[in-house]
Amino acid sequence: MCNVVARRLCLTTLPLLCLACDGPSRRGDTLGAQSSARWEWHGRIAVTQDPRLTLTRLAIDTGHGGGDVGLARYDFNPAEGEGDEYSLTLGLDLGRAHDLRQNVPYALGGTDARIPAYATVTCFCRPLKPDSVRGTFRLATRGLRQITGRVDATLYFTEWSDPARHATYSLHQRIDLVK
Repeated sequence: MCNVVARRLCLTTLPLLCLACDGPSRRGDTLGAQSSARWEWHGRIAVTQDPRLTLTRLAIDTGHGGGDVGLARYDFNPAEGEGDEYSLTLGLDLGRAHDLRQNVPYALGGTDARIPAYATVTCFCRPLKPDSVRGTFRLATRGLRQITGRVDATLYFTEWSDPARHATYSLHQRIDLVK
């Protein structure tokens, strides 16, 4: 009898646990693999551009105070020999993460948005510099050492050598930030 009860419990709770772990993921998500994630409690997103090397760097600066910030990298098409691989790095200035409510879409963007966001792209293409990020962030869970949520955004870039040429990348994925 005890074996039957344990089996029923396992058969009913295991599927629910699996669904709970992947809550922010959805059908139609972009197919990037999150390869890195970092969350800091007292930091700022540092954006530095070097026009001589046509490159933009995103980093977390913890030396000057600030709020909760996150930096995540997604790799797309990492198969060997494809040639169309690219990586997106997204920096989020969450402010005070404790004040964010679950499942509320917070606007991503410049300083006028609830969550200022910055992005870079690394690809085999003409060098691109960031313009803006527009979209939403939804908090799924916040623990002592991890923030899980969802990003639905479009990342806008301009070519370094030709400001009239633009590129956009979509990012519709789960985000896991780890302390």
